[in-house]
Amino acid sequence: IRWHRGTYFALGDIGGEKFHRSQLFGYANDVPMLFDDKSGIGGEPLPGQFVKPTNSVFPSGPGSRAPAWIAFDKQALCFDAYFEEEVPDKNQELYRIRHCKIFYYLEDDTIQVSEPHVENSGITQGPIVRRHQIPLPPPNQDQFYTMYHFNINTEVTFYGRKYKIIDCDLYTKNFLRKIGIRVNPPANRPDDPYTTMREQRRKMSTNPFRPYMRFDTLKQFLEFDGQVLGFSCVWYDSESHVYGPRELILRYYLSDDTIDVREILPDNSGRDVVPYFLKRAKLPKNAPTGLYHPGTITNQTLLNVLGKSERNKGYYIRDILQTGAVRQEFYKDSDLRIGAVINVWGRQMLLCDCDEFTKEHYRKKYGIEDFTPIEYKTPPPPEPKRIIPPYNGFGSEEDSLCSCMSVVVKPQHKDYRQFLMKDRYGMESNILRFAAKFITDSPIDKERKFIISYFLCDDTISIFEYAENNSGIVGGKFLERGRIRKPGQELFKSEPSEYYKAHDLFIGARVCFHGHNFLLVDADEYTFNYMEKNANEFPMSNIDVVFNKLKNLTESHAKEIRKAFATSDTEHTNVVGYGAFRNWIVSIANGAFSEHEIMTLGRHYGLRDDSQTDLQLLLSLAQEKLKKNAFEYFEQLMSVFMYHDREKCGRLPYETCRTICKSFQMPLDDVLLETVLARFEDNQNQVAYGNFVHGLNWREHQVHVFEVMKEPPKVKPLYQYNFSNFNMSVLANMHNIFSYLCICVCFLQVIIFFNKKV
Repeated sequence: IRWHRGTYFALGDIGGEKFHRSQLFGYANDVPMLFDDKSGIGGEPLPGQFVKPTNSVFPSGPGSRAPAWIAFDKQALCFDAYFEEEVPDKNQELYRIRHCKIFYYLEDDTIQVSEPHVENSGITQGPIVRRHQIPLPPPNQDQFYTMYHFNINTEVTFYGRKYKIIDCDLYTKNFLRKIGIRVNPPANRPDDPYTTMREQRRKMSTNPFRPYMRFDTLKQFLEFDGQVLGFSCVWYDSESHVYGPRELILRYYLSDDTIDVREILPDNSGRDVVPYFLKRAKLPKNAPTGLYHPGTITNQTLLNVLGKSERNKGYYIRDILQTGAVRQEFYKDSDLRIGAVINVWGRQMLLCDCDEFTKEHYRKKYGIEDFTPIEYKTPPPPEPKRIIPPYNGFGSEEDSLCSCMSVVVKPQHKDYRQFLMKDRYGMESNILRFAAKFITDSPIDKERKFIISYFLCDDTISIFEYAENNSGIVGGKFLERGRIRKPGQELFKSEPSEYYKAHDLFIGARVCFHGHNFLLVDADEYTFNYMEKNANEFPMSNIDVVFNKLKNLTESHAKEIRKAFATSDTEHTNVVGYGAFRNWIVSIANGAFSEHEIMTLGRHYGLRDDSQTDLQLLLSLAQEKLKKNAFEYFEQLMSVFMYHDREKCGRLPYETCRTICKSFQMPLDDVLLETVLARFEDNQNQVAYGNFVHGLNWREHQVHVFEVMKEPPKVKPLYQYNFSNFNMSVLANMHNIFSYLCICVCFLQVIIFFNKKV
């Protein structure tokens, strides 16, 4: 074969004539392939060349002809067949019938013969003929098998071995019928004589000539493995009268009907601790009196039919009738129940109780419903009451009580859970602050004002006094932080004292702290919000409880109430002032309502107008930050605003104002800046920049938020309580500036949330 300009040329000498072959590449089943024996130019056979017939004959049909590897992809014909194999080296069998399957693949006319695996056959089984094209037997060895060579009740020869086809699957039958082949009826499948003989021998070996009783415990083990019945039992030991009845635990294993017993030893019993009182085994009923000699009880009995002969041989058979067999009875689950007495190798044990699994087992299997336990223990004597000595005055009551609990004195255990849950976290101070005054007849002490702080993390109280100029009283810390006992309790007593809790403090409450009587007259906003949020702990702030209480008092005065409200509302605004509302409740309740309950109603049903106050708070907070950072470029800021205002209307878009403020690097965070700009924004998203700069100018127009809050509003809020012109917010600011900042930030968060919602 020579290569010339990309083409193979074959030169040969056949019959004395020179010839050459070109175009060795062709198509088979519409697939380009390389052929060794291809015809010459124009398809003419070369001298001495025999053209082989086509390998496949496909059924013709309408439509375009697809390649075989597409039209018949994953399609194969399956035939059941067998062949005979000679066995020349064994006398037990002369031949062997081996069943197999013939697979004919339509896509490329390949054939595969495979023999199914048979257990314990002793023959290497599996593929007999690997998948490939199989030629026909001589003298047609130049041709290959096609689908037309296969049918039921026919023989095919593969490499000298004859295969008898006896059947095929449904797909193969339908395919053969479609291509015009008449399918023969299926043939019988012959059995292998050697395999049949082995099967008969196996059955004869497994079925003895002399059948005997078989003990099959596998089923019971697989069904009840891991299931154990538990009983509480007692044994009255007659030999020992010192310790009383001995408590034991009996367990019955359903998987093999075995029993084990464990003993429950009390503390300081003096007995040795052993793993088992009775090891796991089957428990006979008549032990130990009914014991048998070893070898008496066996599973099988042999009978000597013929005695020993001269050659010392005997003939034995199994006792099928079991004559003389000895059977021993063991305890079963049917013998165990509450109240039963079982014999454990001579010890009589009484079953007193069982667990829940055991009760359920007896309900399902035996239908028992009565599981009343048996009381075998004498009731223990009552424990002597611990007498705690009275408090001696040294240290705290808790420390003194801890020294009485144990020999080794341990420190007082603090409530760390309460401390972690109620400690300061972020803006949550968890401190309730109340304004208070003295309950006294002294004209000097009447004017004294106090701030009572209750710390929820440890139930401690501290008191600060508000210092007024020219009053002659030095203000400041009035009472150190600590827990305060309620009055009227004996000092030296055994019981722990009661201390003031959070629910004891409310507006209008009268408390006594170390001999000083206080009246709580007001509280800050955080305290009101906390008590209303946790209304289940503070009944005075529970609007449902207060409303139901008011409803019960005023059910019979409905007309009078409407008349009183109509008289107070002269302008017909459906709004009444807080003073008239409070006076009416006081007159109706006749002392049944506390001041805090009245304020709870006022806060719930009141109308609030805090927009102006909120703006002043925002401006005050913004000016404070500008002042701390020495920002004084208000004239330049105003000039830039006026430059961008082409229409000279005094208003600019919101985004433009925000961009200008950012260019000046104003020391305000984004949230505060956007909130203040939003307060000067109208419906068309236009900001009055003149008022905005005027509000931020802390040099010329400083905002005093407390002066604004001192001014009485037009409509007095229902939740505001005025006692001798006492303002709680002023006191909180002067004595605890951090609390005021917390309130400002809370207001700011509420305003931001409201603006986002809008």
